[in-house]
Order: sequence, then C-alpha cells, then structure tokens
Amino acid sequence: MRNKKRSTALDYHVKNFNKKIKTVVQSVVLFVLAVLVFLAVFDIKKYEEPDKAQWDNRQGFIAVSYFGVGLSGTPRLIAKNQLRQHLKALHNQGYRTISQQDILNFYNSRQALPEKALFLSFEDGRNDSSLFAQPILEKYNYKATILSYANKLGNTRESKFLQPKELLKMIKNGYWELGSNGYRLTYINIFDKNNAFIGVKDEAEFQDKDSAASYNHYLMDFIRDEDKVPSENRTEMEARVNGDYAMMRDIYTQKLGFVPPVYMIMHANSLNDGMPRLVADVNNRNIQDMFKIHFNRDKNAFNDSEQNLYDLTRVQAAPYWYTNHLLMKIGKDTGELMKFVVGNRKNAGKWALMDGAAEFIDNKIVLTSPSSDNGLLYLKDSDAYTDMKLSAKLSGNVVGKQSVYVRYDTRQDSFLRVSLLNNEIIVEQKTPGNQVETLFSQELNALEGQTEEGTYPINIQQTRNLEMVVKGNQFTLRVDKAVWMENSPIADSLTAGGVALESAYSEMNPKDDIYDGVFADIKIESIDQAGGKEALLYNNGYNAFQWTVSKVREMINSTINRAIELF
Repeated sequence: MRNKKRSTALDYHVKNFNKKIKTVVQSVVLFVLAVLVFLAVFDIKKYEEPDKAQWDNRQGFIAVSYFGVGLSGTPRLIAKNQLRQHLKALHNQGYRTISQQDILNFYNSRQALPEKALFLSFEDGRNDSSLFAQPILEKYNYKATILSYANKLGNTRESKFLQPKELLKMIKNGYWELGSNGYRLTYINIFDKNNAFIGVKDEAEFQDKDSAASYNHYLMDFIRDEDKVPSENRTEMEARVNGDYAMMRDIYTQKLGFVPPVYMIMHANSLNDGMPRLVADVNNRNIQDMFKIHFNRDKNAFNDSEQNLYDLTRVQAAPYWYTNHLLMKIGKDTGELMKFVVGNRKNAGKWALMDGAAEFIDNKIVLTSPSSDNGLLYLKDSDAYTDMKLSAKLSGNVVGKQSVYVRYDTRQDSFLRVSLLNNEIIVEQKTPGNQVETLFSQELNALEGQTEEGTYPINIQQTRNLEMVVKGNQFTLRVDKAVWMENSPIADSLTAGGVALESAYSEMNPKDDIYDGVFADIKIESIDQAGGKEALLYNNGYNAFQWTVSKVREMINSTINRAIELF
C-alpha cells in the first residue's frame, strides 16, 4: 500500500514537472511570436543605400533564390537559421546585394556593380518568408525581391501568402522589391506512373509530383489529350496563354498599382529549350511587353555582361543545402576561390581535410564534396588504430554516398570501407596494390517516397545508425541494430590504420553534383582481446545537458511552426 502511494505521488510530481515544462515552452513560443509580429508590423530599421561610386565590377553578378523560409525547415522551406548561415557566409565572402534597377543599369547603361554582386530573391510570396527573412536582411543590410503569384492576391482563402497591403508595406523599408512567378501554378498534360492520363491540376491538387511519369507547366505547351496530341489549335493556345498574362497584368495593376518588373517563369529552363516554338513565341511576346527583367533559367548562379535581360539565370538553393554546399556551387559557377565555413574550430582541429569542405556543427560533421568529386576527412592521430568499435549516425540525403573508413593506411592506399549509397549498404576492402573488393552489399528497407523503379526523390533524408567492430581479421556490422555481418573475415594485411569520412554525389541526382554527407554522434572505442571496451578514442556526441537543450529547441520550433500555419 505504501509503495502504491509512493508511486502515485511520484507520478503526480512527474506530471506536474511536465506541465511546468510545457507551460514554459508555450510562454517562450508566444513571446517569440509576439516579437516576430511586432517586427513585421513596425518598420524599425531602414535599408541603407550603398555608395555606388565605389563600384567597379563590369563582369557580372550571381543570383540566388529560395522557394521559402520556415522556422525549422521542411523539404521545401529552408530553415531560418540555415538561411542566416547562408547569408552570413555570402556577406563574409564579400557579396553585397543589388537591386532590380542596378541590373537594368548594368545591361542597358553598362554601369558597374559592386565587386561581388548578389541578386537575392524569395519565390512563391509566402508570409513566413517575409517574417523570417526580414531580420536577416536587416542584419546584413541586404535587399531582396519577393515574388508572388497573381491569383493569390486578394484571395482570402490563401492566408499563407502575402497580400497586396503587406507587399506594398514591405517595399517601404527598402529591404524588399516585388517580382512575379506568374498568374498561377498549374500543371498540364499529366501522366501517372502507369501512363494513365490525368490532365490538368492546380498546385494544391498535385502535391506528389514524384508519382507522375510526366507533366508540364500551364504556359509551357499545348494542352494535349491522352494520346499526347494537342487538343487545342494555335489560336486557342495563344488565347489561353495571352489570357493568363492579361489576368496577371489586371490583378497586379488593380491590387498593387503596377506590374512588378522582375519575372521568374515556372518552370525554369523550359522556355526556348525544346518546347514548341509557337508556345515560346507567345510567351516571349508577353514577357517582353510586361516585364523588364526575366530570370528564365536556374542551372547556374552567374550572369555575365553579355547575358540577355530576358534570359538571366539563378541558382535555386535547396532547403537541404548546408552552407558549404551553396558556397561550393557558387565557386563552381564563378571560378571564385571560396572561404568555406568551419564551425567549431576545436572539433575541426582533430581532423585533417583532404578534399572538399567540412563544417562542425554541435554533434555533427557535415562533409561537402567538391563538384563531381569526393570529399574526404581523416581523423588525426588515428594511424595506428587496430581493434575498435565505431558507431555513428549517417544523416545525409538518401540519394548520395556517405562512407566511413577504418584501418585506412593512406601511404599504401589500403582500407576497410562501409558506404551508404542510395539506401544500399556496401562493405569494401582494398589491400596494398590491389583493386577495391566488395565484401557485402544489401539494399536497406524501403523508405516512404520510393518509386516503382526503386529510386528516391533527391530531397529525402534518412538517419541510419551504423555500428562497426573490427577485431583482428574479423568484422561485424550493424545498421539500425540489425546485424548484417558478424565476425566476417577481412584481409590479414589490413592490420592497422586510421579513420576517415567520405561524401560523394550520386548519378541518381543529375541536377546536383555536390553532396553533403552528415555524420553525427561519432564514437570510437578501443576493444581488448576479449572484446571488452578499453578506452574512448573519440566522441563528438552531445552530453546529457546538450541533448536536453536540443530537444527543448526542437519542441519550441515545432510549436511555433504549427502556430504560424494556424495564423
């Protein structure tokens, strides 16, 4: 009876403690939201115009766009803190933002730009993009263009999108200019994976694009039937496309008083590239009649002085890009030598970077590969490691390659390597003077989002818990606690060597040849002959306090995200 009372009292105290924690978190969330709303409503700071007399760049500029910004990030929205890191790195690199008029002056009057010029934009016209990006723009005195869809303006059901009153207010503080993604985001000529004809769908009805075998944007083609034959003639196609632009002009003129000067057609890279010439012609006539600047492409960040104002290019930074990924891409496109971010220099000092770029963030090591090459990071003073247990969480995108090396002899180029490639686990060894030999390979359990062909969307992330034990000439491998190899033989010549990490892009992602390998909670322990642990050789995981703080932070971010969605 006494034990029951003690248990009841303990349960009461635990519940009471949890209530207090929840109350504190909710209070913090409400406070943060109040601050964010206050900053959004009241323009506290104004953009400071640069001294353009000092500008002397006549080569060109880079353009970077983001789909949108969220508090903690999603497969489509970059996290606010990640955006801050991106823009901080660009600012430290020397990049200064330019306006729409600066671009017009550059091409029409050959006026100079800042030494490192950046045109920054946020597409889709979302409330959260404005809310979370504004303080970052203020911090670095950056100017950005916010783009919108005309059919979202004045639509009271579209509460997550900025409305005319908000857009007009944003441009008054100088940090924002306005642009357009078009009248609507609608898809045509959709066929599913079974080649069944679906037809036309709006964005809200067509969220799972990976389920389709093919589709096109509303302005990019004739509307076709199930046999892929145009179901409209030239006159009907032109009337439809002209009508879209006419509605766009009317809404912007009515709601804003003007048509935004910058246009980014959806989808990028389609106009003038393999589409029917008649469709391209009617688009180009309307674009050049309505807009002053058109970013038509998104494969390259750099625009040189010979570019066409109606065929400019930008890089759409993906939400899963870590900071060095963006810098690696810009370096590739411009040929510029980049200053990569390091993060925690104390932790970085324990590793030797052999290729790529590495950022040390809390309990993570993010290893970014060079374009079409491998990133490689070697643990210092690990040359003589022999019998050991290594555990780590591999948290990069599924489409890509993350590898852990043990007994890596860099002089003889010999090693034992475990790789996670496109959701397949691969174990390989290389002995001195010989080719790489595969010891084991196995596809891991299927993940949500896998297509019928066994491929994955490029932005799917999955954490795998890896555990490797090497003892003498035997090797044991566990992934997510499942044993895949147990006391399996390895080459007798692989007696000792260091630990290394590697990242590489996958050909399954043809749009991006740079990859971020993410290695978290790496722990290395030596083991004795009996298999018992002897000493901790390396550990970059959280301690108990850091883990608690990280969980509370996640809880707060999740709560704020839900609140923003409701508002």
